[in-house]
Amino acid sequence: MNKISMRTFFLVCFLVISILSLTPIQAEQFKSTGTIDAYFSPNGGCTEAIVKELNNAKMEILVQAYSFTSKPIAKALIDAKKRGIKIEVILDKSQQSQKYSAADFVAHAGIPTYIDSVHAIAHNKIMIIDRSTLITGSFNFTKAAEENNAENLLIMKGNKPLVDRYIQNFNEHKGHSEQYVGR
Repeated sequence: MNKISMRTFFLVCFLVISILSLTPIQAEQFKSTGTIDAYFSPNGGCTEAIVKELNNAKMEILVQAYSFTSKPIAKALIDAKKRGIKIEVILDKSQQSQKYSAADFVAHAGIPTYIDSVHAIAHNKIMIIDRSTLITGSFNFTKAAEENNAENLLIMKGNKPLVDRYIQNFNEHKGHSEQYVGR
């Protein structure tokens, strides 16, 4: 190939790769509405903020968690269940065998618990409360995340389109997850 056709070849390859790399992206943009509170750990009040939101739930709590060993969060979920709040939990497959997983605790309390084993890791860390509050971030629902790790947590309220998208994603994962009854 001569210099001109080589340059043309690389230009065409660059354009094709650029177009192809943009095509499969299905990111959605959501207009910033409502409020967003940010928390950071270690010892930044993430667990306390989550428990406060769970204690204020009126109708429903949806949870997706990779690692879930926090006793205060598990207790707040069970207290919500006792108040008549509908709760569903989807956990990573590692939670079936973890020695200190809250999976058994919540499943034995009658909270529908599911294991998402379709993915290498079900790494979501979200809670959706009353279809209006979204909790997400790097923060695992664990004591270590609160006390030892550098983590972040966002609590977003008042952005219905964003919350609805997370509910849709929750339902997609629930659809391929298996119910967990505990050990």
